[in-house]
Amino acid sequence: MSVVTKEARRLKRRRRVRAKVVGSAERPRIAVFRSNRGIFAQLIDDVAGHTLASVQWTEDELRGLPKMEQATAAGRLLAERAKAAGVDVAVFDRGGYQYHGRVKAFAEAVREGGLTV
Repeated sequence: MSVVTKEARRLKRRRRVRAKVVGSAERPRIAVFRSNRGIFAQLIDDVAGHTLASVQWTEDELRGLPKMEQATAAGRLLAERAKAAGVDVAVFDRGGYQYHGRVKAFAEAVREGGLTV
């Protein structure tokens, strides 16, 4: 009997999602990583292999916030940075996480920030 850890199951889901989701210069991918302490996200052009914008919980304006508020603020901040980089449309990569809680709050905040996801 094999023992599959929670993290291994998430990575398997992540690979399955990444097989279908590809970012381009016109429509980059929003990649999310959620740790126990915070949330990280990048706007990635997979064709060129470049990160166009990013946000992480260690930034000063996000550091002291509770987790859900942190995810919402990070989403708004990433949308703002995406607009500055000239991006209006993106595709959301939930990174194998369930679309619930902090990941959902982040995605909705990105949409509220004016980015079409």
